[in-house]
Amino acid sequence: MGLLDFVFLLVLYLLQGSNTSLVQLNNNGYEGIIIAIDPHVPEDGKIIEEIKGMVTTASTYLFEATEKRFFFKNVSILIPNSWKENSQYKRPKHESYKHADVLVAPPALPGRDEPYTRQFTACEEKGEYIHFTPDFVLGKKQNEYGPSDRLLVHEWAHLRWGVFDEYNEDEPFYSAKSKKIEATRCSTGITGINRVYKCQGNSCTTRGCRIDSKTKLYEKDCQFFPDKDQTEKASIMFMQGINSVVEFCNKKTHNQEAPSLQNKMCNSRSTWEVISNSEDFKNTTSMVAPPPPPVFSLLKIRERIVCLVLDKSGSMNSFNRLNRMNQAAKHFLLQTIENGSWVGMVHFDSSANVKSNLIQIISSKERNKLLESLPTAANGGTSICAGIKSAFQVVREIHPQIDGSEIVLLTDGEDNSAKNCIDEVKQSGAIIHLIALGPSADKAVIEMSALTGGNHFFASDEAQNNGLIDAFGALASGNTDLSQQPLQLESKGLTLNNNPWMNGTVIIDSTVGKDTFVLITWARQSPIISLWDPSGTPMRNFTVDTVSKMAYLSIPGTAKVGVWTYSLQAKANPETLTMTVNSQAANSSVPPITVNAKMNKDTNSFPSPMIVYAEVLQGHVPILGANVTAFIESSNGKIEVLELLDNGAGADSFKNDGVYSRYFIAYSENGRYSLKVRAYRGANVTTQNLRRPLNRAAHIPGWVVDGKIEGNPPRVEIDEDTHTTLESFTRTASGGAFVVSNISKLPLPDLYPPSQITDLEATLNGDEINLTWTAPGDNFDVGKVQRYIIRISGSILDLRDNFDNALQVNTTDLLPNEANSKETFAFKQGNISEENATHIFIAIQSVDKSNLTSKLSNIAQVALFIPQAEPGPDESPPNPSPDENQSNSRVNIVILVVLVVGSVAIVSTITGATIYILKKKKNSRRPRIGF
Repeated sequence: MGLLDFVFLLVLYLLQGSNTSLVQLNNNGYEGIIIAIDPHVPEDGKIIEEIKGMVTTASTYLFEATEKRFFFKNVSILIPNSWKENSQYKRPKHESYKHADVLVAPPALPGRDEPYTRQFTACEEKGEYIHFTPDFVLGKKQNEYGPSDRLLVHEWAHLRWGVFDEYNEDEPFYSAKSKKIEATRCSTGITGINRVYKCQGNSCTTRGCRIDSKTKLYEKDCQFFPDKDQTEKASIMFMQGINSVVEFCNKKTHNQEAPSLQNKMCNSRSTWEVISNSEDFKNTTSMVAPPPPPVFSLLKIRERIVCLVLDKSGSMNSFNRLNRMNQAAKHFLLQTIENGSWVGMVHFDSSANVKSNLIQIISSKERNKLLESLPTAANGGTSICAGIKSAFQVVREIHPQIDGSEIVLLTDGEDNSAKNCIDEVKQSGAIIHLIALGPSADKAVIEMSALTGGNHFFASDEAQNNGLIDAFGALASGNTDLSQQPLQLESKGLTLNNNPWMNGTVIIDSTVGKDTFVLITWARQSPIISLWDPSGTPMRNFTVDTVSKMAYLSIPGTAKVGVWTYSLQAKANPETLTMTVNSQAANSSVPPITVNAKMNKDTNSFPSPMIVYAEVLQGHVPILGANVTAFIESSNGKIEVLELLDNGAGADSFKNDGVYSRYFIAYSENGRYSLKVRAYRGANVTTQNLRRPLNRAAHIPGWVVDGKIEGNPPRVEIDEDTHTTLESFTRTASGGAFVVSNISKLPLPDLYPPSQITDLEATLNGDEINLTWTAPGDNFDVGKVQRYIIRISGSILDLRDNFDNALQVNTTDLLPNEANSKETFAFKQGNISEENATHIFIAIQSVDKSNLTSKLSNIAQVALFIPQAEPGPDESPPNPSPDENQSNSRVNIVILVVLVVGSVAIVSTITGATIYILKKKKNSRRPRIGF
């Protein structure tokens, strides 16, 4: 193995996840934690002090809760540029808003101060970030959510270890084996009362909860009020605000019956089992001595410093690379880089030359001056380290410390000496963004971008895919207010043969329109350009750059809202044309619609599947109903197109959370791939989802003290079923690059089983139990499965751990549909073998044409009893009616309450039911694939 291959394998090891956090675990302590204060937060020094106090106390709580294993070691607090200077504030190095672990920002919706973790991946996978509001950090919401330090540990478990809440606001109650209605919680040792508690002004009334005639559970207004004084120690993922709670639920204390998100997402495992299976846990042992207090760094965002390091080696003459680089760099300098930024430029081949020292961009004058410094000819070898070291010199001429400066490195060739400056880059404090052009771009430089928190992009030699312009366009600062960042509305290209026309439309919605910039490029000859605004007025005054073969237009003021139409007529045959449109927020007080894209991993080894994620938001509010398409381009320019879905099935963990997902398994070759996502929606269809965040902290409605409820301020009520209709919009976004290895060129057998069913539900239709779920595919979420296996048991553990030996339901008449279709199946209820069973549990496996089986689905529960309500204040326990006594004594008449773990279904009464069950035969062995 050559040294370059060794470095590349090291890179693969370093880049296993695509989570942007810079946190590392070192000797039991978490280092590199970033808590970022959003630019919209008004200056308040108390926030900084409260953050310090919260983290310090939380560190001790975390240490004890994890059996003396983890603590917070050092934390950087990122302070907005708009706050006043302070001698304690230092310049950030690699820290930025992009890498924030905790974001202190205004609430997603006014009055909604609930803390939450943005978490849309599978169990055991890291979340995106924690969101605290300023009022929460300042201690103004302690009654409703408990102490901030304890809640930080609750959210940290979401973020770091991929566990989920042990409550469920959609399913706050369930029918337990005790034949009583219980609050969804863990552990069941947490005591309290279930009541309807209403207040008007200073007058409050309390009554017992009534049973809903449909659900056979408590009515909608019923809430669980915990006792103020408790002795139970678990669980932090249920209600860490209870004083006695100092542990996570473990295997012994875990409540597997409850329809909690933890049970649904983590296969009914306790939170401590999941944490114990993490790499953090496996790589540490318990400490003997108590941990030191956290060390804090106060870092203030400064003016941006960027140096372009551009490859002009001989290979840049191939495939029109030099000119394409100049087109993309001009777009970056004219439109992407922000006013107030400092920009310099270095060219390199076998040596490096400084072409422009740092210039602060104040107006178009500085931008145009930088355009003159772009390379005009390509020759020589490739010395990446020479280019980077020259960039460091450029920065140091004005800023002795190069902390936080950004190097944008574009290269198309391999350089065996690139590894020699990795240590210098790492120690420098600079951030390296890599743009790899073509299939031979040096792989070792990926490590530089990974170690410094930079971005990694790839652009193929297929100019019509617009990869270079997309990559430079994605390098807008992440440290400025979102309203000041350019957003890409459109990025398209075509190679034209015979037909000279490239026609299309671009939608300007009302959330954008400021500083709108239109860029058109060509490969051979300037086309005829026509652009009309929504009223049909033609746009003139394009600036035509014949040398770089591009034309651009800055639309003055705010562009008109509506559909803009363009028509490009090529003058050469063949010809390659591209069209790019960027814009900024029209109003700083109205967040624009944004799209963020990523893969679940930055590197992957065949045949492991990958997942594409695209997040469509307005501010922090999810956008539903968009058409979202992913374009995945391989090194040779081949594009795989995937429709992304927000349906809560297959690769998509949660339905209607604004995150659109899909499996990617169509690998064509080893090497780099790039991701690009396009989101579009026509008028009057797309909506904002005003639902709460799925992983928000539990709101404590009140405490029970001496048998009486002491209520907390109610949560701000928003009709969560109401969706705000939005206008039409288009957005595109680059998701960066990822690397795939070990793809075989030999014919291979079927490697991919159907995806796991995660949305199994049950309802009642006459005397039959109806199951519904989303169909998986032959290969994860593509194609059609061959058959389904449905089994039942009286024990959830037996069904989960010994599925193949459970009773099988006859599914002869069940013909599978295409992936992502809705499946339905009905069967009749009958006797099961377990004595004294209180529930029937149901689960499904899918089998494809190669006899590969899916993971076991989520488990549906059917309760075989009438749940008993607890008496309210001054009430006696309700006596069952004679009819109820009679029905309870009959074997052949059962009341069914259908509960789906993670997704409770609603049923009423079933009479005279029989399940057709196939006697269990010993299964022949089937090949099983797990990743």
